[in-house]
Amino acid sequence: MSNTQQKITVFWFRRDLRIDDNHGFYKALQSGHPVLPVFIFDTTILKRLENSYDLRVDYIHQAVTELNKRFSEYGSVLHIAYGTPLQVFEELVNTYTIHEVITNQDYEPQAIHRDEEVALFLKSKNILFSGYKDQVVFEKHEILKSDATPYTVFTPYSKKWKVLLKEKPLYLYESEKLLSHLYKTEPSDPPSLDKIGFEKTAIQYTVPVLDKNIIDTYDHYRDYPSLDHTTHLGVALRFGTISIRKCVQFALKHNEIWLNELIWREFFMQILFHFPKVVHRCFKEKYERIPWKNDEAEFERWCQGKTGYPIVDAGMRELNETGFMHNRVRMITASFLCKHLLIDWRWGEAYFAQKLLDYDLSANNGNWQWAAGCGCDAAPYFRIFNPEEQTKKFDKQLHYVKKWVPEYGTQRYIEPIIDHRQARERALDVYKKALLNN
Repeated sequence: MSNTQQKITVFWFRRDLRIDDNHGFYKALQSGHPVLPVFIFDTTILKRLENSYDLRVDYIHQAVTELNKRFSEYGSVLHIAYGTPLQVFEELVNTYTIHEVITNQDYEPQAIHRDEEVALFLKSKNILFSGYKDQVVFEKHEILKSDATPYTVFTPYSKKWKVLLKEKPLYLYESEKLLSHLYKTEPSDPPSLDKIGFEKTAIQYTVPVLDKNIIDTYDHYRDYPSLDHTTHLGVALRFGTISIRKCVQFALKHNEIWLNELIWREFFMQILFHFPKVVHRCFKEKYERIPWKNDEAEFERWCQGKTGYPIVDAGMRELNETGFMHNRVRMITASFLCKHLLIDWRWGEAYFAQKLLDYDLSANNGNWQWAAGCGCDAAPYFRIFNPEEQTKKFDKQLHYVKKWVPEYGTQRYIEPIIDHRQARERALDVYKKALLNN
């Protein structure tokens, strides 16, 4: 039985760990009922993580701890639960008289299934379940071709996206002003990281900021890894500690190239939504015919940053140590795995999924398929990055390489795992035979 007869609205935080300009949270605070905010450490997801030292879990834990502190200022609490969403909502329904559960939409196949399961349970209890658009500017069926099918090429998609933005200007949701509508309850501390089976890491959560100095010159410096001149907002966008609408608004004023990067993010999200098969299969089905070499020892050398190609090794070591890799280097390392070593893009995608702090299924999948040539708007199979040329172009002074591969230039540095010219010819031959001769 419920221990309170007061009807409440539950707001379920997920990929939107912020108060301001949070669409669903704003709607919940306007619902006419006191709002109990909830966050679930979903055991379905946590059990898939291979290491108890996980930067992402610590980042989330710090972000929800900050939210809880803010809510305590209003005599409320962020109800932080540990379990499957279904288990948690069964408990909440037994504890509170819930009028409605509100959340922001998620577009990944497993998330859609999770929400359908929760919605069905709530419906059986006569509780409304509502989702709002928040992690994207345009979702689902808002941007379609004239024949009502989804775009599968970025350039026309981005043009339509920009046209639509002019027709539907951005609206920011001022949730901060409505926090007095939170459900009043005794304050409580979130469960410790240790209690949910994870360790404290080196990551330090800070409120993300839009840096004018970085974004104004983003297009000039974004390709040079040693300059560290990217926004580092990937993780904030992934977990929603910053609003996509604020980012787009800022990009419109300051840098169209960065705006295009934000549109790429939405492009890959809508590809995943409309074509969920891409989670496990090539977008271009004929690429399933490629006979990958899949040498496990070579894959391990790539993972460890021991290929004998300094820019590749630097990128992989940066990833392993920090959970971050510069975007230009992500392209180089991904191309190297698929084209030079002929290892299935899915192996690399899975490794990045384990390691990347800003891991996002749609972007990770889309970019790996781009690198392998099998994606919707991919680099052609015969485009093979030359790591040496990329180094000369983007790390001419070797500052980035020497930071992560200090033994480079000494006898301790290993020989290349394969000759570039041989690797290129082999890749072209394998791809051609698989794609053109069938």
